[in-house]
Amino acid sequence: MDAEAAKLLGAGLAAIGAGIAALGVGNVFSAFLEGALRNPGAADGQQGRLFIGFAAAELLGLLAFVIAMILVFVA
Repeated sequence: MDAEAAKLLGAGLAAIGAGIAALGVGNVFSAFLEGALRNPGAADGQQGRLFIGFAAAELLGLLAFVIAMILVFVA
């Protein structure tokens, strides 16, 4: 396998992380809504954790995207 093919293969694998991050964001909001519908009184206290979970999942997706772009254009 030549270097160009390995670079593009690595970028494709890194781009999969962006899709998995989307699943993570969906799971975070799904769990919050499920808990909020079960106990509406506790929803306000959990909203900060919702945004922290969203930010963490989104950060991993952006990191995977940046790695993919570095592999394609820099490496």
